[in-house]
Amino acid sequence: MEYIRKHKTGFIGTIITHAVVLAILLFFGFFTPLPLPGEEGVLVDFGDSETGFGMEEPAPSETAPLENQEEKVAEVKTPPPPQQTKAAPAQPKEALMTQDLEKTVAMETAKKKKEADKVKDLEREKMLKEKREQERLEKQQQAEAERLRQAEIARQKKEEEQRLAQAAAEQRKVGEINNRAKNAFGGAGKGAADSKSTGQGVTFGPGNQGSSQGTANAGQYGPGGGIGNGVSYNLGGRGHESLPKPYYPGNEEGMVVVQVTVDKSGKVTKAEAGIKGSNTANPELIAAARKAALQARFKADENAPAFQVGTITYRFLLD
Repeated sequence: MEYIRKHKTGFIGTIITHAVVLAILLFFGFFTPLPLPGEEGVLVDFGDSETGFGMEEPAPSETAPLENQEEKVAEVKTPPPPQQTKAAPAQPKEALMTQDLEKTVAMETAKKKKEADKVKDLEREKMLKEKREQERLEKQQQAEAERLRQAEIARQKKEEEQRLAQAAAEQRKVGEINNRAKNAFGGAGKGAADSKSTGQGVTFGPGNQGSSQGTANAGQYGPGGGIGNGVSYNLGGRGHESLPKPYYPGNEEGMVVVQVTVDKSGKVTKAEAGIKGSNTANPELIAAARKAALQARFKADENAPAFQVGTITYRFLLD
C-alpha cells in the first residue's frame, strides 16, 4: 500500500495514456474489420499461346485443325492418372505395458531388508564370538593367577616350615649345649634329665604339682582365677618383660595356645592363635589370646636367633 501511495501519479498518467491510444486505434480503423471479405478471381487474357506481342486482341482462328482441337480437348478433359500412393507400412503392435513399479519397489525393499538383517546377524554373531573369546581369555588369566597365587602360598609355607624346623634345631642345639655346660658341674637343676628331684609344688605330699599342659619352671601351680588368668610361655629359657593378660568378658572357659615369633630385641613379630594344645575353638577366645600375645615383650638377646619361635598359653577361667 505504501508503494501504491508513493506512485499514485504515475499510475494515473499511465492509465490515461493507454486509454487515449486505444480510442485513436478504434476511431481511425487500425483494426481489420470482421468478418474478412471473400477472395476474388484474377482476370486472364484469352489466348492460345504462352507468348505473344501487340496491343489488339486478334480474331479467333478458324483454320485450326479439328484433330488438334480434339487432342487439346482430350488433353484438357483427360484427367491425369491418379498417383499410386505407397501404403504406409503397418506399424507393429506395441506390447502391452503393465505397471509393476510398486511391486518392484516392494521387492527391492524386501531384498534390502533381508540383506540388512543378514548383515546384522553376522555382526551379532561376530560380537558373541569375540565376547566368548574374551571370557575364555579372562578365565584363563584368572586360572593362571590363581595357580601362581597357590604356588606362592605353597612356597611361603614351605619356607616357613623350613625356618621353623631350623629354629627348632637351633633351639635343641642350644639346649643341649646348655645342658652339657650345667652337667659339667653336676646337678642340672629343675626339669633337667638328670635331676634328682622326685616332685615339685607348694602343697603337701609327693608328686609334680601342675598341669600336663603347663610349662616347666612356670612357678604357678593352681588353676588361677579371674578372666585371662593362667598365662605361661615357653621360649627356650628366654625371660620376659611383660605378658599382658587378655581381656575377655565372655561366659565360656578354655585354653588357647599361641605360637609366637620373637626377634632379637624381644618384640613379638608374629602370633598364630589356636594351634595344637588348644581345647577351644571359640573365635572370641582365640582373638583375645592373639591380641594379648602381640602385646607381649621378652628380654633382648643378641645371641638369640633372628626369629625365635615359642608359645604362650592362655587359660580362660570364669570367676
